[in-house]
Amino acid sequence: MTFEQRLPPAYLTPGSSSFLDFLAAQAPELLPSRRATPAGSAADLAPHGTTIVAATFPGGVVMAGDRRATMGNVIAQRDIEKVYPADEFSCVGIAGSAGLAVEIVRLFQLELEHYEKIEGSPLSMDGKANRLATLIRSNLGMAMQGLAVVPLFAGFDLATGHGRIFSYDVTGGRYEETAFHSVGSGSLFARGALKKLYREDLDAEGCVTALIQALYDAADDDSATGGPDLTRRIFPIVGVITDRGYRRVSDEDVAAIADRVIAARMERPDGPAAALT
Repeated sequence: MTFEQRLPPAYLTPGSSSFLDFLAAQAPELLPSRRATPAGSAADLAPHGTTIVAATFPGGVVMAGDRRATMGNVIAQRDIEKVYPADEFSCVGIAGSAGLAVEIVRLFQLELEHYEKIEGSPLSMDGKANRLATLIRSNLGMAMQGLAVVPLFAGFDLATGHGRIFSYDVTGGRYEETAFHSVGSGSLFARGALKKLYREDLDAEGCVTALIQALYDAADDDSATGGPDLTRRIFPIVGVITDRGYRRVSDEDVAAIADRVIAARMERPDGPAAALT
């Protein structure tokens, strides 16, 4: 049996560079948005993940996520990972229905890889952000039943030489953010902290420290956001993206920064104060 006989003709026919379009045509039942769910809200049936923060610095962008997933008032998981590389120069953080969000992230990763293999070059930063918006928009039916996915997308734009951040709503609306942003149940508190801590001249380590401070403040006021777990040594997932690509900050380095933040909080429980000008 030849190679051509083993695969259906659709797999050997030139077509769209979008894997999502190919899957919708050949096996639509595999798309998360095509699965039937019972009537009514399903929000309390699956773990939810929060909170994701991101900020730019000269030469790149940093994204961090706490590790807690909740089901109502119950902690469903203490060490969930919410920040994933999307491709070599971008990453995505998940908030909302955890299982569905992880599936959408995997589909997004495959979408970017498929495009690059077909076209011979990666998508532009705007193109990546638009593809993710399409995936989120296709999940609107599930979102109406309580299974919403609202990610945060960030990456290094090779064309401009700067880090960029994009947020979304459940309808797939795409919004580019300036300097920093946060999503999830603790996002209000995290953004409030970053308003006082963020500076445009922060280096990568300073930016990581500011994000960990922001996650600490979010956990301090939002029960669904998990703070650093000193007994289990569970700390936020942090990714840094520069012109060299995506790099996950090691657990040891994140732990060292978190330990310094917590030690300082022993003296100032509300955290560092911004200077009045």
